[in-house]
Amino acid sequence: MRLLASFVVMFALLALPARAQSLIRDADIEHALAQLARPILQAAGLSPPQVKILLIDSRIPNAFVIDSRAIFIHTGMITRLKSAEALQSVIAHEAAHIANGHISRRMSQLGTRNNITGLGIALAAAVAASGAKGSGAIALGVASSAQRSLLSHSRAEESSADQSAVRYLAASGISTRGAIEVHDIFKGQDVLSQSRQDPYARSHPFTRNRERAMEGYVNAYGGDIPFSDTSRYWFERAKGKIWGFQQAPKSTLRRAKQMATGDIKLMMEAIAYHRRAQTSKAAGVMQKLLKSRPNDAYYHELLGQVLLEGRQYKAAVNAYGRAAKLAPKNTLILAGYGRALLAAGQAKSAVEVLERARSRDFRDPAALRDLGNAYAKTGRPAMASLLVAERYALRGRFQDAALHAERAAGRLPRGSGPWQRAQDVLSAAQRQK
Repeated sequence: MRLLASFVVMFALLALPARAQSLIRDADIEHALAQLARPILQAAGLSPPQVKILLIDSRIPNAFVIDSRAIFIHTGMITRLKSAEALQSVIAHEAAHIANGHISRRMSQLGTRNNITGLGIALAAAVAASGAKGSGAIALGVASSAQRSLLSHSRAEESSADQSAVRYLAASGISTRGAIEVHDIFKGQDVLSQSRQDPYARSHPFTRNRERAMEGYVNAYGGDIPFSDTSRYWFERAKGKIWGFQQAPKSTLRRAKQMATGDIKLMMEAIAYHRRAQTSKAAGVMQKLLKSRPNDAYYHELLGQVLLEGRQYKAAVNAYGRAAKLAPKNTLILAGYGRALLAAGQAKSAVEVLERARSRDFRDPAALRDLGNAYAKTGRPAMASLLVAERYALRGRFQDAALHAERAAGRLPRGSGPWQRAQDVLSAAQRQK
């Protein structure tokens, strides 16, 4: 657990006052984005399991990378784009910044490689469950000069990333025309004042020369590659779910009628009814959906969410349990399953499931919260204190973290794994003084 200590230190150092944004952790959306990104990351020589595509809850279109661990995309970017290939071109462009060494060189130039990498870890790790409003807020901004250095790219880097991105797309059998769509969306922003430009255009300057070069790259690498039905499906599924939870239910129901894919249409309808607190109606639609896709873990998870938030705890446990059987390694699904078990009064079983989730990803504050509650309800206050300490540490609240870590360390067997975890938190807190 030394990584935790390293992580929390870097988070504290670099989470400076800035506009707070929330990371959306949703197993279904992340799976869809992973499907779109996988061939591109492979073409770029990157490992798909090692590079997460993480979603930021902001309607302002933007995408960026900070280190090699994650590509961050705003919900506003996905909802603004009209095709899977356009989104894939954005992913390819950001992947190129990683593969071409632009980020690592900038870290080196800044002389803060370790700190900046720590910020990347923080952003990738300080992900909150989509439950409590604001609980997943993270500071995406750093000092203005550092922000410009981190998120802005030179013309040479942009040109290099554009060319590499088109090459990755072509090598993956993905239409390169999506890159033109992205350029068309942000065309002309260079003539606007800085305050009126979209953040993506500010950090990735779009010029007429760049547009002409991109057209040349697309033509050179075969812009006539046919569009993929599979990519279109995952794009529409991710976009549909984002729309369902961000827009008014009435708007979602209206948009659902326009969907050509039946299961996505039903998913959006279920979300709209769920947000209207019409649990029975939403669950009924999900049951209809699952008849056509009975082995889709992510739809079982959505049914579980509908039932859990509708206080139908026993049914929620069954739905999440089915999802966990279909996707036993998915940490977000496991965390949801554990949350449902806890709500249903099955604290002992919740501990087992949530520990499985924590062992795969110890950086989910919501899962740590639920696991701490489960330990408290099973009569293990020392472990409950430890989980509270780790959750506070992830949020950069080191004084509170130290208080609970000391309490845990005093009750845990000296030298044990949990005791060492408490020591890691205390060490990190001490370094913040």
